[in-house]
Amino acid sequence: MTSLDEAGPIRVALVDDQQLVRAGFRMVIDSQPDLEVALEAGDGAQALRLLAGHAVDVVLMDVRMPTMDGLSATAELTQREGAPRVIVLTTFDLDEYVLEAIRSGASGFLLKDAPPEEMLAAIRTVHRGDAVIAPSSTRRLLEHLVTALPVEAAAPQHEALGALTDREREVLVLMARGRSNTEIGADLFVAEATVKTHVGRILAKLGARDRVQAVVTAYETGLVRPGA
Repeated sequence: MTSLDEAGPIRVALVDDQQLVRAGFRMVIDSQPDLEVALEAGDGAQALRLLAGHAVDVVLMDVRMPTMDGLSATAELTQREGAPRVIVLTTFDLDEYVLEAIRSGASGFLLKDAPPEEMLAAIRTVHRGDAVIAPSSTRRLLEHLVTALPVEAAAPQHEALGALTDREREVLVLMARGRSNTEIGADLFVAEATVKTHVGRILAKLGARDRVQAVVTAYETGLVRPGA
């Protein structure tokens, strides 16, 4: 494991129009030796301007903000070369917005009222290159979102799903159930390195940026059903 002295702390940007929310997040994040808040912004437009001149690793992005919302900012930000990972902050009443953010390139989503330790774990998970899909409020939120999806939303994805092998489909189902690579390896009696290879092929075949987009596809196509 790389030491903090060598790698430096994970740099986080807070983008939320509520100053009290940002202050609370900053207090929690800055209390951790491996994390630091590098910048704050009150809307998407300000975030894009500031992020053009600051190197950050992970952005916590609110959905609803004045001037430019989190969806537009996420879509533009994730197109930049060397873009930071984005975690969308949301509440249960923003169904379609969250799915749109995921499609725009966000690496996950987090409930605004999630416990501090869940937020910290999400930042570290995304920084490692993994998406925030866990058997917690994140997965419950995903299932909640997909129940509201129109049937036609699944249609364009069927062809890509058909390119998966039987084993890749098994792995995708387990990913959608919130299983880690280690847990998937144990479930299927294969090495974790083998699971990583399968996951890489799944993402390539589905054209998914990361695990969370692949899992959304699994739900949209009916490969995995909410609550099953």
